[in-house]
Parts: sequence; C-alpha cells; structure tokens
Amino acid sequence: MRPLTEEETRVMFEKIAKYIGENLQLLVDRPDGTYCFRLHNDRVYYVSEMILKLAANISGDKLVSLGTCFGKFTKTHKFRLHVTALDYLAPYAKYKVWIKPGAEQSFLYGNHVLKSGLGRITENTSQYQGVVVYSMADVPLGFGVAAKSTQDCRKVDPMAIVVFHQADIGEYVRHEETLT
Repeated sequence: MRPLTEEETRVMFEKIAKYIGENLQLLVDRPDGTYCFRLHNDRVYYVSEMILKLAANISGDKLVSLGTCFGKFTKTHKFRLHVTALDYLAPYAKYKVWIKPGAEQSFLYGNHVLKSGLGRITENTSQYQGVVVYSMADVPLGFGVAAKSTQDCRKVDPMAIVVFHQADIGEYVRHEETLT
C-alpha cells in the first residue's frame, strides 16, 4: 500500500474530473474526516486516514483490500473506474442521464443507452462527456460517456446510441468472482 505518484494522481484525477468536474476537491476534504487515495496491486483505494493508520500494522502481502476500490491502472498505465466508485461519484455528478424503466434492464446487462430509452439528460452535456446514469426514480445505476450532445439527442433516430456504457451496478452479479 503506497501513495500515488504525481503521474498516477494526475491520470486518476483527470478521469474522475470527467464525471464530477471541480467537485473533485469535495472527495478529499470531507467534513467527516480526511480521505486519501492509496495504490495496492494496481488498484486505487479511497480510504479515510484514520483507517489507513490502523491498517499500517498489516503487512502488504496479507492485505487484500482497504476502503473503497475506485478503479485500477491497466498495464498501459491508463486508469479505469470501477462501479464501486459510483456511490462517491453520483452525489457530485455535473452531467446526468435518466433512463426509462424499460431501458434499465438493458443497461444493467451491459448495453449502451439508446435514444428510445432516454428519459432526461442534463442541459449543455457535450459529446464524449462523462455522465452518471440514473433510473427515473433517481437511483444511480452506473456511468458512461455521452455519445451525443444534448442538442444532438433531440434530433437523432430512436435506435441511435446516446450513452456509451462503462460500468453499472449489474456488474456486482455478472463479475462477482473478479470484483475486489
């Protein structure tokens, strides 16, 4: 378990900033304590400093996980967000997409969101902007990347993809043996 290097921190913060923008500062400086990011086995964990001090007594090879896994670094040093970060991204998301009840199951099976399943979208969402996907009942379902801007979504055909799927809460069931 070690702190992230400057390069790793920059890459990770750029990825998170696609979804929550300048609200990134709110993740680190929270009113209930100070939180930090730590790297362990190419995975980035979001953990309170109090728990981090307690975990210092455990050797690195015996430590399986600590805090919440935000994502992992690939072999090419790119950062990939995990669905476990959804609970921390959703409250601070700048751009949101709500999908209709009929499209929820399709999204939770790992498919992209089509225009026919789009309920609402935040105004001024640009193309390729990170978005958090919600059900119409405001339950966060996952996150993805907007394939079309808000203005383009109004005039595309119903079978056009409007949000590229990246992660959803259905991954807990589909990949439960590999999710740590």
